[in-house]
Amino acid sequence: MTTLSMPGVPVGGFKTVGQIRATNELVFRRDQNAMGIAVELLTTHTSGAPIVDEQGAFLGFISEFDILRALEAGKDLNRLTAEDIMAKERIAVTEETSIDEAVKIMEDKRLLSLPVRKNGRVAYSITRHDLLRAWIGLGVSIEDQAG
Repeated sequence: MTTLSMPGVPVGGFKTVGQIRATNELVFRRDQNAMGIAVELLTTHTSGAPIVDEQGAFLGFISEFDILRALEAGKDLNRLTAEDIMAKERIAVTEETSIDEAVKIMEDKRLLSLPVRKNGRVAYSITRHDLLRAWIGLGVSIEDQAG
């Protein structure tokens, strides 16, 4: 594996999801308005996020594709909730999952973001960008490196 040698990067590079800094901390509730979610995804430049119930249990995932499918079907996002249009397949990893395995899951399932379980709950998502950054040894954002 090719990695950069930088302060804060473990010898041999990052190995697990929990070692890397994720850039997607969005988590939506199932009753949130679909239009509000669409606007949030657009303003944060995020491709999707996990959906949880009132107790924080992982229910599914909503992506830009899910929102586009609803629009294509002529649905009014103002009248829909996350639960109405989310993907119900609950694919997630834990902080102990290897980066290699996370890459394989994202590739096999064609995902742009992958929810991460922390202490039994989905806490955030990792993106392909996060995995690429970790793979080459950039554990923190490039912007942090410039300062």
